[in-house]
Amino acid sequence: MNRTEFIIATAIILFVAFCLGWFAHWLVHRFTRVSQTDVDQLERMSQELHEAEETRDQAITYLQQREAELTNQLTQTEAELAAAMEGLRVSRHEAEELRAYVERIHAG
Repeated sequence: MNRTEFIIATAIILFVAFCLGWFAHWLVHRFTRVSQTDVDQLERMSQELHEAEETRDQAITYLQQREAELTNQLTQTEAELAAAMEGLRVSRHEAEELRAYVERIHAG
């Protein structure tokens, strides 16, 4: 085998290896190709997830606002209760003083 035959044989072997590699690459991409329906389904799922996250964020915001309103209302109610209890305490004290005064007048 002379030098020319060796070069030609090497070129043929390299060309065949290239063709086999290209064919293997084509086969891999042919079988692993993502269809348009899969891409559309993923896009739809992504959109639904985004909408669900927005809905969750809105619900959290609403609940935080509602909790703040209820806390404020509870604080006001507790303040009103404390004022009513203080008024009742004062009224009872005045009633006791009046009873004591009336008893002193009737006794004296």
